[in-house]
Amino acid sequence: MPVVALLVADGVPGHQLTAPATVLDAAAAGPGPAAYELRICAIAPAVTTAGPVPLGITATHGLDGLADAATVVVAGQDGVPGDPPPEVAAAVRAAAARGAGIAAVGTGAFTLAATGLLDGRRATTEWCHIPELARRHPRVTVDPGGTPVTDGPFLTASGVLGGLDLFLRLVEYDHGPSAAARTARQLIAPVYAHAGATRAEIDREIAGTAGLEPTLRWLAENLHRPLPLDSIAAHARMSVRSLNRRFHEQTGFTPLQYLLRARVERARELLADGEGTVEEIAARTGFGSAAGFRRHFRRLTGTAPAAVRGTGRPAQDRHA
Repeated sequence: MPVVALLVADGVPGHQLTAPATVLDAAAAGPGPAAYELRICAIAPAVTTAGPVPLGITATHGLDGLADAATVVVAGQDGVPGDPPPEVAAAVRAAAARGAGIAAVGTGAFTLAATGLLDGRRATTEWCHIPELARRHPRVTVDPGGTPVTDGPFLTASGVLGGLDLFLRLVEYDHGPSAAARTARQLIAPVYAHAGATRAEIDREIAGTAGLEPTLRWLAENLHRPLPLDSIAAHARMSVRSLNRRFHEQTGFTPLQYLLRARVERARELLADGEGTVEEIAARTGFGSAAGFRRHFRRLTGTAPAAVRGTGRPAQDRHA
């Protein structure tokens, strides 16, 4: 049974403790169960969660709980954490050195980046902290896309709903897409089974409380389409002025700057996989012409599309 070690500290958001248990419990249920052992690990036995109602919890393991874990997940903290204690950084590095998968939820990416393990790699964090992660760790390529980012054995995610997206991705890596899809249905279907709600309707309902997450996901799914500013604002259910302000607050970019970077990143992935000609990839990622695509790609990546072709994306098997 794979061991998942969740590394926590004072100020951990409570939902980052409940989300992994919820996802992994759902994964273990039903046909073709995908069972896990979940360990809560911390330096001190007692940890206090973030507000508004701080709760005291008891960690099941110390740092020794990371020693044989298949995956180590670094939880976030309230606000941006400082550098981790030396013994925490050493334990995470040791887990990575022996081949464990290493993940970070939300601001846990700051802790992971402070170990140096993300240098030269892509990573993400909560949208409102993306500019700060890039400033504090310039050797990390910070991805503002809003979806989990995998680079080699490292997986980072924004921490949506306590990291549900990250733990579903973990189930997918370990047990395959069908197990992840079954787990997701088990978690989500009971909520909407009788509501008759479409994905777009759900997005509209939660847009007011989930920040830009639904719109960021919608953009990622529609990069091939023309996406003028007024259409993005309409999806987000806000004025263009408010959209510009919210995007800058949460991503550090204007909506169109963000969209351009998302298109270039998707094109980079397709090029690395060798999926089509430059002209085809330009069309699939919403660029009006191959010439414009080449110009933007070189400006944002510092290299030409041809230099990336066939280089291969980072391995998806984190335990290889």
